[in-house]
Amino acid sequence: MAKREGWLGRLGNRLNRMEARLNERRAEVEAESSGDLPGNGGRGRAPAGSSRASAAAAEESGASSASGTATAVAAPPVAAPVAHAPHLAAPTVPTRPDPASVVPWGMRVAAEASWRLLLLAGMLWVLMKVISEVRLVVLAFAAAMLVTAMLQPFVVRLRRLGLPRGLATAVTAILGFVVIGLVGWFVVWQVMENLDDLSDRVRDGINELKLWALDSPFHVTEKQINDIAKNLSETIGTNTEQITSAGLQGVTVLVEVLTGILLAMFSTLFLLYDGKRIWTWALGLVPAAARAGVAGAGPRAWRTLTAYVRGTVIVALIDAIFIGLGIYFLDVPMAVPLAVFIFLFAFIPLVGAVVSGALAVVVALVTQGVFTALMVLLVVLAVQQIEGHVLQPFILGRAVRVHPLAVVLSVAAGGMIAGIGGAVVAVPLVAVTNTVVGYLKAYSRDQHHLGAGMIGPGPHGSTALGGVPDREDPTA
Repeated sequence: MAKREGWLGRLGNRLNRMEARLNERRAEVEAESSGDLPGNGGRGRAPAGSSRASAAAAEESGASSASGTATAVAAPPVAAPVAHAPHLAAPTVPTRPDPASVVPWGMRVAAEASWRLLLLAGMLWVLMKVISEVRLVVLAFAAAMLVTAMLQPFVVRLRRLGLPRGLATAVTAILGFVVIGLVGWFVVWQVMENLDDLSDRVRDGINELKLWALDSPFHVTEKQINDIAKNLSETIGTNTEQITSAGLQGVTVLVEVLTGILLAMFSTLFLLYDGKRIWTWALGLVPAAARAGVAGAGPRAWRTLTAYVRGTVIVALIDAIFIGLGIYFLDVPMAVPLAVFIFLFAFIPLVGAVVSGALAVVVALVTQGVFTALMVLLVVLAVQQIEGHVLQPFILGRAVRVHPLAVVLSVAAGGMIAGIGGAVVAVPLVAVTNTVVGYLKAYSRDQHHLGAGMIGPGPHGSTALGGVPDREDPTA
């Protein structure tokens, strides 16, 4: 009996301890759930000491009941009441996203590119305005660059022969200017010599065309031809003032041409004599971060320009010789001046060949008739086909590689901006720009592979959002 009472007492003690632990855990859970609310002050959490005290009291009561009576089991202690704090909702503050993150990525890129393109367009517009105001100076300097690219190899050869730099420059410039002047004088002399003969042949050709029109199936009458001639004479008579003003403008143009020739001559002298020092000074104006790339692009651009001028001179000379010989053997008047015109117009790619060839065909048509004009047209087309498919790829090679569409567009743009001079300068400018851009792209790619990174600041603006990961804080 005593053993049974002892076992029941121990069982009661264990049950009391388990209930005390459950009450303590329940109080802790309730305190944790209400402890985050503001203003509770920790009142909802039962202290651990009180729980332990209640457990100890339960053990003592269990022990006394086990020793005193056999059937009585200690009553479970009442847990301390837990004060529940009222449920308070945290105030919600509406958060607005970053405006740049709301805009789609494609629109952000388009916006970034648009204002840069507008800035470039504005810069080009201002540059074109400045060039149009000082067009004479720009064209004179451009012509000096072309002549310098043609004459510099002779200066280098004379320097290798032992001549001083000043003497080599003077000899080359004088010989070059003399040759150019002789060519111009020869053209003017031939035109003046054959002008009377050409006018007679033109008159005869017009009469032949008149007879052909009368005998043609178009039913043209002599009265209609006379009316056309009368209208032309009246138009010339009524526009005498405009013709006179055009003559005065021609005098102004002649003065500008002479001024441009003098500027080009002086610029050529200084470029031949002091070209390296001028390039070094210009290189000093470039920012230090991009100076190495520009310093490498400069010599390559000059080699491209030299190859273009040398190749164009050779191709133009071959065209002038062969077309001139064809015109001479077909007994077309002014064969030599026409050949010189073909040589000069060859410096305007595509357009110059068409204009000079058309001029030769018209002269042959007016002076020698339709058959001779067709033969001249065949000669011009044959020589130009050989030039385009054999001479230019072989002579120019890979130094100057510009697409025909780029040639046509650049010639048209140059002609609209600066007339014939702009058309002459447009193609070499495009060729040099193509070389410089290609070299700078390769140089930037090589620097990136070598670990130098990109030149300039990193990405910024709306397109940089999320584009580059944030750097880790070194103090973290």
